[in-house]
Amino acid sequence: MISFPPCKINLGLNVISKRSDGYHNLETCFYPLPLTDALEILPTDTLSFNLSGNAIPGDAADNLCLKAYKLLQKDFDLKPVAIFLHKVIPSGAGLGGGSSDGAHTLRLLNNLFKLNLTTEKLKSYALQLGSDCPFFIEDKPMLGTGRGEVLTEIDVNLHGKFLVLVKPDIHVSTAEAYGGVLPAVPLTRIREILETQSVAAWKDVLINDFEKSVFAKHPLIGAIRQQLYQCGALYASMSGSGSSVFGIFEKPVDLKSQFGDHFYWGNML
Repeated sequence: MISFPPCKINLGLNVISKRSDGYHNLETCFYPLPLTDALEILPTDTLSFNLSGNAIPGDAADNLCLKAYKLLQKDFDLKPVAIFLHKVIPSGAGLGGGSSDGAHTLRLLNNLFKLNLTTEKLKSYALQLGSDCPFFIEDKPMLGTGRGEVLTEIDVNLHGKFLVLVKPDIHVSTAEAYGGVLPAVPLTRIREILETQSVAAWKDVLINDFEKSVFAKHPLIGAIRQQLYQCGALYASMSGSGSSVFGIFEKPVDLKSQFGDHFYWGNML
């Protein structure tokens, strides 16, 4: 069985408060993009994990695809599988590629072994893999609150817009990003902005709280966002805690030559 795990961007990201469990309460809109990895799972005699495409830092044994298999194996008598992951989504980019791979592994295993897990049950397993993993169980725009795992549908549609994604060779650690943010309740909530205002009006009101400190430490990321605006983007922002930056355009543009050796992707939504 094969699946194509998508990445996501964050339309706005507010860090609301610090929690007693060490996490933060957030408010963000997760929006899926048609930039995907490729994931195939086949029955076999011995559990294996096979990676192609972009390299993934760290030990392969810690990959979320394997963790997803072992998580379900605790509750179900799963036979061994061969997992083949072709990695296209850049890592450490604030795009949730690893989380998507883990969530889609749960989905494929559910179908392959006919576990009959409901969407909500799959989300509960996904949450054990990571705070943004539950979003990828359904792959549709969602408002995320709590740690990002409390998901509610939101009326936002970028269909017909052109999106450019640029990722420089910079790694921003999650701890570094949170360390530069002072939690606060925003004046205008993300749902109100997205459901009542046009994309062209988002520039000054739809904020990613991580940008201020990340741009200060990594000026190149901020410069990319500014360059996207100079090229005509209706809205541009860093995704998640970075380091990727996206720009939303009214019509197709080809800016690849302007962003040198950075990872570049452009596509109609």
